[in-house]
Amino acid sequence: MVKFPEAEARLFEDVFVCRKCKSKIRTTNLRVLAGKVNCRKCNGKALRPIKKK
Repeated sequence: MVKFPEAEARLFEDVFVCRKCKSKIRTTNLRVLAGKVNCRKCNGKALRPIKKK
């Protein structure tokens, strides 16, 4: 599979995963660090960056 920067940015940049319910949320890194982002499903604040495969 060919990897190119546009696809990498679209899939992995500014995407976070809820540690509780594993849903994906697209937001900036600064908002996550400040604690301003909640999960839409479980309303949790524990988020981690998405893993690159």
